[in-house]
Parts: sequence; C-alpha cells; structure tokens
Amino acid sequence: MVPATDNPGNLPELPSPETLRQWDRDHLWHPFEPHDPLDPRQPPLFVAGEGCWLIDSEGNRLLDGVSSLWCNLHGHRVPRIDQAVRDQLARLAHATLLGAANVPAVQLARKLVEVAPRGLQRVFFSDDGATAVEAALKIAFQYQQQRPDPKPGKNRYLALNEAYHGDTLGAVAVGDIPRFHRQFGPLLFPVHRACQPFCYRCPLGKARPACNLACADEAVGLIERHADTLAAVIVEPVVQGAAGMVVAPEGWLGSVARACKRHDVLLIADEVATGFGRTGRLFACEHEGVTPDLLCLAKGITGGYLPLAATLATDQVFQAFCGPASAGRAFYHGHTYSGNPLGAAAALASLEILLEPGYLEAVEKKGRLLEDALAPLLDHPRVGEIRRKGLMLGVELVANRQTREPLPPARRTGRAVCDHARGLGVLLRPLGDVVVLMPPLAIQSGEIGHLADAVIRSVHQILPAGEIG
Repeated sequence: MVPATDNPGNLPELPSPETLRQWDRDHLWHPFEPHDPLDPRQPPLFVAGEGCWLIDSEGNRLLDGVSSLWCNLHGHRVPRIDQAVRDQLARLAHATLLGAANVPAVQLARKLVEVAPRGLQRVFFSDDGATAVEAALKIAFQYQQQRPDPKPGKNRYLALNEAYHGDTLGAVAVGDIPRFHRQFGPLLFPVHRACQPFCYRCPLGKARPACNLACADEAVGLIERHADTLAAVIVEPVVQGAAGMVVAPEGWLGSVARACKRHDVLLIADEVATGFGRTGRLFACEHEGVTPDLLCLAKGITGGYLPLAATLATDQVFQAFCGPASAGRAFYHGHTYSGNPLGAAAALASLEILLEPGYLEAVEKKGRLLEDALAPLLDHPRVGEIRRKGLMLGVELVANRQTREPLPPARRTGRAVCDHARGLGVLLRPLGDVVVLMPPLAIQSGEIGHLADAVIRSVHQILPAGEIG
C-alpha cells in the first residue's frame, strides 16, 4: 500500500501497487509509447506530488524535470490553487458555455485580455493545446470568407518545417514531425512550408551572424509569394518545443509578423508550450513586441491542474463573426467542457501567482543557473549543443560533435539517458536524442543542482566520453 506519509489527508486506501500495475498492463493505452510486450521496463506509478516532486507507489521521490509534460508551473499541491478549486467545487463544477456563461470563465476571459499582448480582445475556450490550434485554424479560414471585403481564395496556411501543433487532424496538417504525422498524410490538407529558424542545423547552410537572418527572409518571401491564397501563418513563437527545443534567432519572429501585416495574412501564435512564463516573459511574443491575430494557449494556463485552453483573437477578427442568426456568420464550433469553472478557477489562481512581483524575473535567473550547471557537458564529445530560452532547455546528443552527425534513431539514446536519470531521482522525457529539461517555474536552486547532476551523470553513463565512433 502507499505509505501514509505519501497519502496526505488520510485519503482512502489504494489497491496494491502490484494490482495497479497489472491493470495498467491489461487496460491502459499510454500515449506516444510503443507498448512492446517484451520490454521489461515498467513506467513509474505516481500516487502523490509535493512541490516540484512526484512520489511513486514505492515511495520514491522523482524531481518533475518536464513539469508533467510542460504544464506544471508552481509545483504540485499548491495551497492557493488547491483552495481555489475547492472553493469553486463548493459552488459549481461545470456548466455549458453554449448560450450561457459562468463566473470563473468570464473572470478568466477578462484577465487574459488584460495580460495578453495588446489588441487581443476576445477569448474562445476549449480543452487543450490541439483544440486551441484547431479553433484558430477554423477561425482564420472562416474570417477570410466573412471579412468586410471577403477573400474566399485565402484558404491555405503557411507553417514551419518540423512544427508541432497537436494531434487533431487540423493541427497535424500544419505540423511536420514525420514520426508523429507521416501515417496520417492521406487525411490532411496541403500546407506551405518555411524552413526552421534553427541555427545549429541551419537548413540553408548558413551561420550566424553572417546569415543576416536568411531564414526570416525565406519565410517573408513565401508570405509575399502566396499572400493571395494564405489565410494564416502559424508559428510557435521563439521556441519550437517538440522539434527539440529549437530557439529562433532574435528578430525572426518580428520579421514574420511584419510580413503578415504587410501582406494581409493572419498570424497565429501557438504559445501552448511557450506561454505563461516559460521563456521568462508571460508570453513569448513579448520578446519581440508582437501581437498576433490569434493566440493559442493551454498547458500552463491552469498551472498544470486541469484541462483548459484558450484561443484569443483581435476584435477585427471577431467582428467578422457578428450579425443576426439569419446571416449565418456564427462560429459553429465548441467543446462540452469549454470554460469549465473548475479549470477557470485554477487558471485565475495560477495567474495571481505568476503576476506576483519578481516571479517572472526569477525564471530567467533560474534558467541561467540551470544552463551554467550543465556547462560541463559542453566538453563531452557526444553533446552537440545546449540551447535554452527561459526555463526551456534542450541538450542535443550527437554521434560526432565536429560533423554534428545524429545518433542512430533506433538506439533511442535520448530515452536511455532519461531512463538512467530516473534511477537518480529525476523524471525526464526526451524528444528523439534531445534531452529536454523544462522543470516547474517554482524550482529552487538546490533542485536545479540535483536536476543538472542527474543529467550529467546519465549522459556520461550512456555515452562514455572515451567511446567515440
């Protein structure tokens, strides 16, 4: 049974870990996992959380090095958020937003407009990152049909190579990670592609600073060339998360945003991963003073407590959907749990914490501390690059540091490093052979040291420095 110290509040006794593991093997379908019946490894079975730590069924404490898939901001069991959810549960757990409203959803919409890039005035709630993106894609398409000067020919999208925007079909269509998306090709609509703004592996074969942002020039040229048919450009601002923590060079986002304005193309900013302080600013768009036409938010919006997402729009976009019912201009799209009161209450409490004086400023300091703690890895012959923005960091492992040759994918080296780190008390999840570190924003200096030490030791264990070739 779960130890009493890991069972706060005298909660009801759980089935034994052995029983739960058997039920897991028999019934649970884990996302993004191969489910190899011959693989003897068992995933951790979590029963509790405390601060930046997770506690498994054996009582082991694991530092949550990826924020429970990038959504936990302030740690687990945060008293202020716990209380906000309890208070709301005593009033109303759920009510539809279809033809109705609820107090926390209204309050959260107002708060998001107050803190978002200036000009975003309307909030459409959904459930998760993919649904926020799906809504944005459909809004952009319908907007072009219904704007005061309708442009029905503007019905295509421009997205980046190696983009990830979620796993619903519209989001997959604008995504471009082959191992996730290849098999669904026949179901998807065509999309124009711009090269990644990826300095370490520049797709244009150039180098900073002599390149003069050639990747931005390429994207701007595509926007200009296809402006008559583009409904929107969709990007992950500043950091492409699932592509391997790819940090765009400064100026890239601003160039693309200005080109969209100049050529009458909507800009969709997918800040599902980068929003709510991850990059050291409340929203990544703030780094270059960009206000997108549509802003997609999820993951950290509730502090990692409950599923909730939002798609913010400018009033110009919203007005194209206004009119009498007979005009048929409404956005006929929605979700059962849109604006769920419990999720909205958690989000409001999380935002209160984020906006406390000094909280966001500390994110950059913690990010630098983590990067500095990992610096010894820069001498390792199989570490190609350590890249970071705020508290989003990736360690890219390579076969040859000089040539930047990737490791054989079948070896799953990144996964092996993360598996070893688990034995050192750290929970990580790689992106291919990029070891991702994205801890809660509330992480403290001692925990940063523990995280970095586990990664360093695991890389040396899995890729001994003396074994090259």
